[in-house]
Amino acid sequence: MTRDICVVVPTIREYECVRAYAENAREHGFDLDRLQVVLVTEDFCETEAMQDMLDDEGLSGEVFDGARREQWYRDHGVAEYEHVVPAASHAETSFGLLYMWAGDFEYGFFIDDDTLPHDDVDFFGRHLENLAFEGEITEVSSDERWVNVLYQNVEEHDLYPRGYPYSAMDETVETTTTQVDDVVASQGLWTNVPDLDAVRILMDGDLQGQAQTRLTADDYGEDFVAAGGNYLTVCSMNLAFRREVIPAFYQLPMDDNEWAVGRFDDIWSGVFLKRACDVLGAQVYNGAPLCEHNKAPRSTFGDLNNEVPGLELNEHVWEVADAVGGDADSFAGVFEAIATALADGEFDYENAEFLNFVGEYMHDWLACLDELDAPQAEQGVAATDD
Repeated sequence: MTRDICVVVPTIREYECVRAYAENAREHGFDLDRLQVVLVTEDFCETEAMQDMLDDEGLSGEVFDGARREQWYRDHGVAEYEHVVPAASHAETSFGLLYMWAGDFEYGFFIDDDTLPHDDVDFFGRHLENLAFEGEITEVSSDERWVNVLYQNVEEHDLYPRGYPYSAMDETVETTTTQVDDVVASQGLWTNVPDLDAVRILMDGDLQGQAQTRLTADDYGEDFVAAGGNYLTVCSMNLAFRREVIPAFYQLPMDDNEWAVGRFDDIWSGVFLKRACDVLGAQVYNGAPLCEHNKAPRSTFGDLNNEVPGLELNEHVWEVADAVGGDADSFAGVFEAIATALADGEFDYENAEFLNFVGEYMHDWLACLDELDAPQAEQGVAATDD
């Protein structure tokens, strides 16, 4: 069978989580031969132990520290674009997208190494069911044009996820039923530690970078989509997507920049993806399969330092995306329109120049994908069984 699924796991320490996902697949009869696992790590990490773990689990896969990523760029003729993937950042998941694009995989998965699957659900199978879903589903909207993915029990826990704009809080939520037939991304949500930003963690009374409030499966109800023209936070810790979205799903260049902006890579990529979905009539599916998020203790103030430089930008970047790309006919076309609006825009926000920087990198992202489409990329890395 062709390996049609690329599983990208950014990891430094907790790479053993992959064993739990492999066991979940075996328990539910999911064919592990479909998976190609890509561990994105750093030069100082235990790369040999990571590869041994993949081999021990019978998983096809590769481990890429910084040196191996540099070699991969050279081998694929895109060394001039290696800057698009920031160093020592969670946004290194973008390397997994490049690997997937070169390898011609049909589906991608992002899994964070501080998560575990719920035993009672076929993790990979449920995500693929979501991507193939056609039919009626709950549609959520609000008067602020933002959907809180934790809306279903918000009156009890009062939580808003990382990246949700502060100006869009206290929204009035409306739900209805809609028909969907083109799901391009499946966002699984999370139990245990909620995915919050540092300000909200402090408000929840926690100094260890986690949260005092915890979530269970009972905090969630029916799966849902956000209505057209409404945005939502897309967290990359438990996510599946179709290959076609990669041009519009670049994980933005955070942390390794002169403005010290971090922590919004998957949030902003989710905004751009949602805009493209709205233009093209596609959907992001939200809900199951849940994962258990076991975020390790760390300084809440450390996360706050990383988030503050981009907090004001996060209030407005979605407005830039929402205003452009309406006449595009592809994910790349919508993304290019947003890139131009950001690169050429004059913004009066704190660290506004970072938006210009992001727009330029978005153009480079598209150029890199074009290079990988060149003939030499036909030597890609997708594996097939003998």
